[in-house]
Amino acid sequence: MHRDDTLEAFCAAFNKLDKSCTNLLYELYTHDVIFIDPFHHIAGLEALEAHFLGLYENVTECRFSFHERAIQGQKAYVTWTMHLTHPRLAGGKPLKVEGCSQLRFSDRTPERVCVHRDYFDAGAMLYEQLPLLGPLVRWIKHRV
Repeated sequence: MHRDDTLEAFCAAFNKLDKSCTNLLYELYTHDVIFIDPFHHIAGLEALEAHFLGLYENVTECRFSFHERAIQGQKAYVTWTMHLTHPRLAGGKPLKVEGCSQLRFSDRTPERVCVHRDYFDAGAMLYEQLPLLGPLVRWIKHRV
Protein backbone atom coordinates (compact mmCIF):
# COMPACT_ATOMS: atom_id res chain seq x y z
CA MET A 1 0.00 0.00 0.00
CA HIS A 2 1.28 3.47 -0.83
CA ARG A 3 2.23 5.49 2.27
CA ASP A 4 -0.35 8.25 1.52
CA ASP A 5 -3.07 5.60 1.32
CA THR A 6 -1.86 4.06 4.59
CA LEU A 7 -2.11 7.41 6.39
CA GLU A 8 -5.58 8.07 4.98
CA ALA A 9 -6.71 4.61 6.06
CA PHE A 10 -5.30 5.24 9.54
CA CYS A 11 -7.19 8.55 9.87
CA ALA A 12 -10.45 7.02 8.62
CA ALA A 13 -10.18 4.03 10.97
CA PHE A 14 -9.28 6.24 13.94
CA ASN A 15 -12.64 8.00 13.62
CA LYS A 16 -14.42 4.64 13.86
CA LEU A 17 -13.01 3.96 17.32
CA ASP A 18 -15.40 4.03 20.25
CA LYS A 19 -16.06 1.96 23.37
CA SER A 20 -17.66 -0.79 21.30
CA CYS A 21 -14.93 -1.24 18.70
CA THR A 22 -11.47 -0.78 20.15
CA ASN A 23 -10.57 -4.00 18.30
CA LEU A 24 -9.74 -1.71 15.35
CA LEU A 25 -6.55 -0.82 17.23
CA TYR A 26 -5.20 -4.25 16.25
CA GLU A 27 -5.46 -3.23 12.58
CA LEU A 28 -3.76 0.14 13.14
CA TYR A 29 -0.84 -0.58 15.49
CA THR A 30 1.95 -3.10 15.97
CA HIS A 31 1.83 -5.35 19.06
CA ASP A 32 4.75 -3.39 20.60
CA VAL A 33 3.35 0.08 19.91
CA ILE A 34 4.45 3.06 21.98
CA PHE A 35 1.71 5.69 22.50
CA ILE A 36 2.51 9.03 24.12
CA ASP A 37 0.32 12.05 24.83
CA PRO A 38 0.54 14.85 27.44
CA PHE A 39 -1.03 12.56 30.05
CA HIS A 40 0.20 9.04 29.21
CA HIS A 41 3.09 6.87 28.05
CA ILE A 42 1.75 3.46 27.05
CA ALA A 43 3.71 0.45 25.81
CA GLY A 44 2.03 -2.46 24.05
CA LEU A 45 -1.17 -2.97 22.13
CA GLU A 46 -3.12 -4.63 24.94
CA ALA A 47 -2.28 -1.75 27.29
CA LEU A 48 -3.31 0.71 24.58
CA GLU A 49 -6.65 -1.04 24.11
CA ALA A 50 -7.27 -0.94 27.88
CA HIS A 51 -6.40 2.77 27.83
CA PHE A 52 -8.85 3.50 25.00
CA LEU A 53 -11.59 1.47 26.70
CA GLY A 54 -11.14 3.66 29.77
CA LEU A 55 -11.09 6.86 27.73
CA TYR A 56 -14.26 6.04 25.82
CA GLU A 57 -16.15 4.69 28.84
CA ASN A 58 -18.03 7.93 29.59
CA VAL A 59 -17.48 9.83 26.33
CA THR A 60 -20.63 10.94 24.58
CA GLU A 61 -18.79 11.80 21.35
CA CYS A 62 -15.19 11.81 20.17
CA ARG A 63 -14.30 12.38 16.55
CA PHE A 64 -11.48 14.01 14.67
CA SER A 65 -11.31 16.37 11.73
CA PHE A 66 -7.95 15.72 10.10
CA HIS A 67 -6.21 18.59 8.35
CA GLU A 68 -2.64 18.90 7.08
CA ARG A 69 -0.63 15.77 6.48
CA ALA A 70 3.06 15.24 5.81
CA ILE A 71 4.88 12.01 5.14
CA GLN A 72 8.61 11.40 4.91
CA GLY A 73 9.90 7.86 4.91
CA GLN A 74 8.40 5.93 7.80
CA LYS A 75 7.22 9.09 9.63
CA ALA A 76 3.96 10.93 9.16
CA TYR A 77 2.47 14.02 10.76
CA VAL A 78 -1.17 14.99 10.78
CA THR A 79 -2.87 17.98 12.38
CA TRP A 80 -6.36 17.56 13.72
CA THR A 81 -9.25 19.00 15.65
CA MET A 82 -10.75 16.70 18.26
CA HIS A 83 -14.46 17.16 18.86
CA LEU A 84 -15.12 15.80 22.34
CA THR A 85 -18.24 15.65 24.45
CA HIS A 86 -17.88 14.27 27.96
CA PRO A 87 -20.41 14.78 30.77
CA ARG A 88 -17.70 15.84 33.26
CA LEU A 89 -15.93 18.35 30.99
CA ALA A 90 -17.28 21.81 30.11
CA GLY A 91 -20.62 20.95 31.66
CA GLY A 92 -21.18 18.28 29.00
CA LYS A 93 -20.89 20.78 26.16
CA PRO A 94 -18.83 19.89 23.06
CA LEU A 95 -15.14 20.83 23.17
CA LYS A 96 -12.75 21.43 20.32
CA VAL A 97 -9.08 20.71 20.89
CA GLU A 98 -6.41 21.32 18.25
CA GLY A 99 -3.51 18.94 18.03
CA CYS A 100 -0.94 17.11 15.97
CA SER A 101 0.05 13.45 15.79
CA GLN A 102 3.48 12.17 14.92
CA LEU A 103 3.30 8.61 13.62
CA ARG A 104 6.04 6.16 12.77
CA PHE A 105 5.11 3.22 10.59
CA SER A 106 6.78 -0.10 11.24
CA ASP A 107 9.55 -1.40 8.99
CA ARG A 108 8.27 -4.96 9.49
CA THR A 109 4.58 -4.16 9.04
CA PRO A 110 4.48 -0.94 6.98
CA GLU A 111 0.70 -0.50 7.19
CA ARG A 112 0.81 -0.37 11.00
CA VAL A 113 1.99 2.33 13.38
CA CYS A 114 4.71 1.41 15.91
CA VAL A 115 5.03 4.86 17.57
CA HIS A 116 2.20 7.38 18.01
CA ARG A 117 2.82 10.67 19.79
CA ASP A 118 0.09 13.28 20.24
CA TYR A 119 0.73 16.94 20.93
CA PHE A 120 -2.11 19.12 22.21
CA ASP A 121 -2.89 21.72 24.86
CA ALA A 122 -3.76 19.62 27.90
CA GLY A 123 -4.97 22.73 29.71
CA ALA A 124 -7.51 23.54 26.99
CA MET A 125 -8.76 19.99 26.96
CA LEU A 126 -8.93 19.20 30.64
CA TYR A 127 -7.78 21.75 33.20
CA GLU A 128 -9.69 24.72 31.76
CA GLN A 129 -12.88 22.64 31.74
CA LEU A 130 -12.90 21.77 35.43
CA PRO A 131 -15.35 23.83 37.53
CA LEU A 132 -12.96 25.10 40.22
CA LEU A 133 -9.62 24.93 38.44
CA GLY A 134 -10.79 26.15 35.00
CA PRO A 135 -11.21 29.86 35.79
CA LEU A 136 -7.78 29.96 37.46
CA VAL A 137 -6.03 28.26 34.53
CA ARG A 138 -7.74 30.59 32.02
CA TRP A 139 -6.73 33.62 34.10
CA ILE A 140 -3.10 32.44 34.26
CA LYS A 141 -3.01 31.81 30.49
CA HIS A 142 -4.47 35.26 29.87
CA ARG A 143 -1.87 36.91 32.12
CA VAL A 144 1.06 35.12 30.50
